[in-house]
Amino acid sequence: MSTIPQIDTDALKSRVARFREVDSEIVRQVKRVIVGQDEVLEQVRIGLFVGGHCLITGLPGTAKTLLVRTMAEVLGLEFKRIQFTPDLMPSDITGTDIIEEDEHGHRAWTFVKGPLFANVLLADEINRTPPKTQSALLEAMQERACTVRGNNYKLPAPFFVLATQNPIELEGTYPLPEAQLDRFLFNILLDYLTADEELQVVDLTTTTHVAKADPITTAQEILDFQQLVRMTPIAETVARYAIELVRSTRLKDPAAPDVVRKYVNYGGSVRAAQFLVLGAKARALMKGRYHVSFEDVRELFVPILRHRVLLNFHAESEKVSTDDVLNQILQAKPAPRE
Repeated sequence: MSTIPQIDTDALKSRVARFREVDSEIVRQVKRVIVGQDEVLEQVRIGLFVGGHCLITGLPGTAKTLLVRTMAEVLGLEFKRIQFTPDLMPSDITGTDIIEEDEHGHRAWTFVKGPLFANVLLADEINRTPPKTQSALLEAMQERACTVRGNNYKLPAPFFVLATQNPIELEGTYPLPEAQLDRFLFNILLDYLTADEELQVVDLTTTTHVAKADPITTAQEILDFQQLVRMTPIAETVARYAIELVRSTRLKDPAAPDVVRKYVNYGGSVRAAQFLVLGAKARALMKGRYHVSFEDVRELFVPILRHRVLLNFHAESEKVSTDDVLNQILQAKPAPRE
């Protein structure tokens, strides 16, 4: 006769309390360096607690690199940056084998790790490198490992990629294929700051004072938080609503509203539904709740689906964006009453 394992509720409450404490402290420390961008910071933190990767789309000078570096410092994790260029080869990021000779004259292959071996990796302008190098990174994102000369090497845990792409200067770029885009949890849009926030940035960065964030957690604790997020309960009605929203983006689905039938070629995958539920679980914990709400699902629907929904030529000719379509889906599919 099988027995149901008992859950230590006191230990669980202690873990949740520590999760919220660390999350609040992450915000406080990052805000010492980064001004504004509250929504962006929330999505990056959700990505961290889910164990997902983020694609950041923003103009030059919007503090993408500074945000990622600051997050790595606060989390006490190893940070590496790769500037992607058209001549970058897969071995430049994964590392390669070299022949080394010892004092006795014996030669042996030695693996020299590339910048991929880090906890937090900034893949700067990922769309400026050829597909074979992109695929080496995206394989590592999926498998948490890389293969060099037939040998498989595990990457450090946690492994968290923030890839950036520039929405302008599209000449000489290699756009990411849809199957590779689907591996990213979020497509985060970085916009310009308000006038007051920009004044704050100027005040912070044009004096002798250097803003610095302090480390407040460890890699092992972050892995524990990722497990905690997966333990967060979600009601069947909320999970079904998340799945219904994702299915509504698919042209041939009976639940698809008119805006989808008019403007969409391809909708979100099953991975989109998985990420939507996981992201909603993380957001619920961050907001101080022990369960997922419909609001959590609705808030994350657009950033999780905007890079997964492909529009047709009607949308392009009428200048309808993916965000416009997704917001209309949210209007057409209101949340049930809790």
